[in-house]
Amino acid sequence: MLHFRMIVPAELGAAVDRVLDEHRDHVSNLIRMPGAATDPVGDVVLCDVERSAASELLGELHATGLDRAGSIAIETVELTLSPSAKRTAASVFGGEDDAVVWQEVEARAGDEVRLTATFLVFMAVATMIAAVGVVSDQPILIVGAMVVGPDFGPLAAMAVGIVRRRWRVVGRSAVAILVGYASAIVVAMLFSLVMASWGVFPADPFASSHPATEFIWTPNVLSYIVGFLAGIAGVLSLTSAKSGALIGVLISVTTVPAAGAAALALAAGEWHTLGTSLLQLVVNLAAIVTGGVLTLFVQIQVVRGGLRRGERAGSGGRAGSRRA
Repeated sequence: MLHFRMIVPAELGAAVDRVLDEHRDHVSNLIRMPGAATDPVGDVVLCDVERSAASELLGELHATGLDRAGSIAIETVELTLSPSAKRTAASVFGGEDDAVVWQEVEARAGDEVRLTATFLVFMAVATMIAAVGVVSDQPILIVGAMVVGPDFGPLAAMAVGIVRRRWRVVGRSAVAILVGYASAIVVAMLFSLVMASWGVFPADPFASSHPATEFIWTPNVLSYIVGFLAGIAGVLSLTSAKSGALIGVLISVTTVPAAGAAALALAAGEWHTLGTSLLQLVVNLAAIVTGGVLTLFVQIQVVRGGLRRGERAGSGGRAGSRRA
């Protein structure tokens, strides 16, 4: 369930009321406070909306111009105790928490493609941690690097941009990924050179065996499969109300660790390992985006089918009421 708080200017009152009335089967706890808003000036309208209907409702409110002349704020309702809260909505996979609010997804995608200093610092720090993990052959450091790395955000945004045909978002996501990884590899390479000059890192980190971390620079079919599955799980965690799986996604793919291995190989002049590490990185990035795109396409089709079933059910219910 989502809570809507709207400021409705007087000239849009009739249009907004009409939209809310058309969605009355999915809108509950409707409250209007005439003239309560001062900036912008208008009525304050509060209501609870089922997630399954929120995307369509927001689209129609946008068509009225409410988001430009007035205001729309949305919050997630964790608990609602009322008769209307028990109604069943037609939503993705049959669960209210799984319904997709596309405006919410696109807003998250827009936030994730900003190339900021914080993003670059996190990328560099994560890659340096991965480099230390490779040198010491410590999987726990590799896991830590995966969690610290912020690269999944732009990858998910790229998938959203492709599916929703937001090519500007796709371009900005690609720039964020390219600049983020390029700068992180350069910083980690310099870090590795400094550590080697101090005798902390060996001159050739790949001369000895790495039984626990060698998979990082050894791409194979499983690398793509795991990345593909991680893309599915990651996008599901972002598009639904259930985000607990995202941490598991972050520690399941060798993107940042592969960048760390590439930085080490570049510093040591290990060109073959540099090539296989970069190949591992590209394979995982492509797999994540592919899995995310496929998941979003499926969600769109399921949402459309659910809405059509809900409309038929609602028409049948209203017809039955009229006959009664």
